[in-house]
Amino acid sequence: MVYNGFDGAKMGKQKFPEAEARLFTRVFVCMACGAKIRADYSKIKAGKVKCRKCKAKQLRAIHKERKV
Repeated sequence: MVYNGFDGAKMGKQKFPEAEARLFTRVFVCMACGAKIRADYSKIKAGKVKCRKCKAKQLRAIHKERKV
């Protein structure tokens, strides 16, 4: 996408470890409604965590890269 003559795809993105840890560590997405939830992996596997919006227990880890 070009915005005012600037193409962000050509510029290399810097990845900061602090930002990646904040955005992707212990973050899960509800497979029914798409809400984001932060919880421990062990609690997710044990089925102790439910979605706040729809009460579903089907959660997946958040994708680190957008699939095109």
